Amino acid sequence: MAGPDPTETATQRSPAVADASLTRRLEAIGTGAYVVDEEGRILAVNARAEDVLARPARDLIGHDAHDLLHRDAHGQPLPRTRCHMRQAFHAGRTAQAMEDYFARADGSVLPISWLITPYETGADGARTLVLFHTVEQPQGTGRQPEPPAGPLPELERLALLAEATAQLTSTLDVDEALQRLARLVVPRLADWVVIDLITERDEVWRAAVVHADDGTLTHHDDLQGPMPPIPEESPMPLSRALRGVSSTVAGPGTYQRTPDSGIAVEQRRLFDTTGMHSAAIAPIRSTRAVLGALTLGRAKDPAPFTPADLPLVEDIARRAGLALDNARLYQRQRKVAETMQNHLLPQMPGVPGLEMTVRYLPAPDASQVGGDWYDAFPLSDGSTALAVGDVVGHDLEAAAGMAQVRNMLRAYAWSQHEPPSRIVTRLDEALQHITDVAMATMIFARVEPADDGHWRLSWTNAGHPPPLLISRDGLASYLTEGHGILLGAGAVAPRPDAVTLLPPGSTLVLYTDGLIEAPGHTLDEGLKRLRRHAAALAHRPLASFTDHLLRRVRPADNDDDVALLALRTPSTPSPAGRG
Repeated sequence: MAGPDPTETATQRSPAVADASLTRRLEAIGTGAYVVDEEGRILAVNARAEDVLARPARDLIGHDAHDLLHRDAHGQPLPRTRCHMRQAFHAGRTAQAMEDYFARADGSVLPISWLITPYETGADGARTLVLFHTVEQPQGTGRQPEPPAGPLPELERLALLAEATAQLTSTLDVDEALQRLARLVVPRLADWVVIDLITERDEVWRAAVVHADDGTLTHHDDLQGPMPPIPEESPMPLSRALRGVSSTVAGPGTYQRTPDSGIAVEQRRLFDTTGMHSAAIAPIRSTRAVLGALTLGRAKDPAPFTPADLPLVEDIARRAGLALDNARLYQRQRKVAETMQNHLLPQMPGVPGLEMTVRYLPAPDASQVGGDWYDAFPLSDGSTALAVGDVVGHDLEAAAGMAQVRNMLRAYAWSQHEPPSRIVTRLDEALQHITDVAMATMIFARVEPADDGHWRLSWTNAGHPPPLLISRDGLASYLTEGHGILLGAGAVAPRPDAVTLLPPGSTLVLYTDGLIEAPGHTLDEGLKRLRRHAAALAHRPLASFTDHLLRRVRPADNDDDVALLALRTPSTPSPAGRG
């Protein structure tokens, strides 16, 4: 075998690391398989491919698949312009060939049949799946034998199941999983797909009825919605599938007899409305329960479903069941955490003469609960306390620590008639001895009426991003005074206080760092972005100002929760001393 090409780059020759997640998926495929990136380099390969090619994974990963493997019938390198696989790869389409050749490690030429298809993994960049197996060389005519008869060629079946695994397991949103399931099966296997789900209250809901017509998917809302209860003894196909009994092939005649249940009535209406002449119905199961049923129907396609089609439909339904079960568990946990978070964060008090609005956005990839918080409450001297803080972490422990910090702050602020700096100092001392909170940042302030229609703001900053003050004319500036060390750092120096006047019609914004921090960008960039957009939005009503500010400023790749408190003083002067 020839030595290495002297033109081969160091990057091509250097060892690469396989994508472990992709490799695990490929091992479930019963034929040789590998995945390439958008440049055609091999990212992952299964053990079957290693055996057939007589090449270990380390000699495949990172190499251009065409240059390494593709040959003509005489073992010579195959020009890319003559490679049908390469053409399909660049076009991003599914293709297959019954006669082609790969090079093994010993230089011998291996006759193979292949299928190539785009492969969604949820990662950045395009991925393509290649499936192949060896074929016997035909005698005499030089033509390849016809593939064995069956409901779907084996390579297409394996490619579909691999795509189903990749797409369905890469989302934790139930609605998105249903949409992906519909796109997987129509029009590839049928021109209608119907998905019935069993709710947590054991009610049946027809969640999707989708029709494929000339490549366009249409959702039929009029056929979706609540379904009658599942009959316990009915032998009808959908009833059996919803009980997890079996998969069945059905047709319009199946439901022309006297209906034995409300579900049978709905199925007759479905066949009459859609014009389906054949359907394959399979249970959607998880490891714990039956979640529903998948129905594939054919109206335009004249070929009826046969029992030989059912194993493939069952395999797809099984993958859908695992994906839906995971999505439901995630959404259930998220709902519990979201409810807990909503109860932990307080309602804003009504303060005559002031407008206040608050927002909390959870971290996108966390369980809807974290350590960011806001608070506002009246003080015993008639002023109003404001606070925004961040306890380290994005889990239940951080949320519990946040609740401790907030409640202790309220107690100290109400009982101790002291400047904000002294209140925060007392809180810091207590945290180190009677809580599990390791570190936290916060701004604690008090606001009260002053002379000439202004409001007086006094505050201290414990390691937190500075407040932003925007005038009604759109002048925006950060309040950088009063800055001290964060809580939990063992501060020994006295914490500073700062005081400023809030002019009539001005807006004060207190926020947590999730609003301005983004990977790969400096904090100054985030602060400039916040100031620019806040100034542009100064004329909007406060609720609209807050919502638009969040949408514009929060980074798209934010992985942190955000708490925000916005306050606006009245545009017309109010008498001093008004509460």
